[in-house]
Parts: sequence; C-alpha cells; structure tokens
Amino acid sequence: MNIENTQSQMRKGVLEYCILSIIKRGEAYPGDIIEEMRSAGLTLLEGTLYPLLNRLKNAGVLNYQWVESTSGPPRKYFKLTDKGRDFYELLATTWDELATGVNFLINSDNSK
Repeated sequence: MNIENTQSQMRKGVLEYCILSIIKRGEAYPGDIIEEMRSAGLTLLEGTLYPLLNRLKNAGVLNYQWVESTSGPPRKYFKLTDKGRDFYELLATTWDELATGVNFLINSDNSK
C-alpha cells in the first residue's frame, strides 16, 4: 500500500475548504494563500492553487479584482461571492460532521 497516495487524497479532500476559509476572512492574493497554507504546515503549489481558484470563480463561488502593486504588475485578489459564502457554510457543516465522526471512530474504545 502506498501511503503517499492516501495522504495526497486526504489533503485534496480538505484543500478547497482551507482555501475558502482563508478567503472568507477577506480578499486574498494567491501568494498570500500559499504562504498561509505553508505556515499551517500544509504544502500548496501554484500549479494546484490557480486551477482551483479558476474553477471556483467559474462556479460563481469567487470573484476577483485587480489591485495595483507597488512592486510589480497588478495583483489579482480573490473574494467570496454571496454564493461562495453559502457554499462555505455548507462545507463548514460538512467538515464539522465529518471531523466529529472521524474523531469518534479514532478515539473510540469500543472493543469487539
């Protein structure tokens, strides 16, 4: 059994929720999202982030605005739409239910 494959699938399952959690706090630049994920111990590559942001934008969950930068070209900042806030709340509920169930099973001392 290949642990790396399982770890990768587990990370992919929560990646969208983590990214939306960051953006929910306020407009976010992709580089800042990557840095915040890293500071939480979660590796996120640009090649993973940008397609996900575009998919969420195309689904109406995110929108963006260009902001002039003092150190280079304009930057694209993402924020949640109303639909995105609703979607985030559904993900939060799903995460709470999933985490509760998984923690129950992991910490259960129900010997058979």
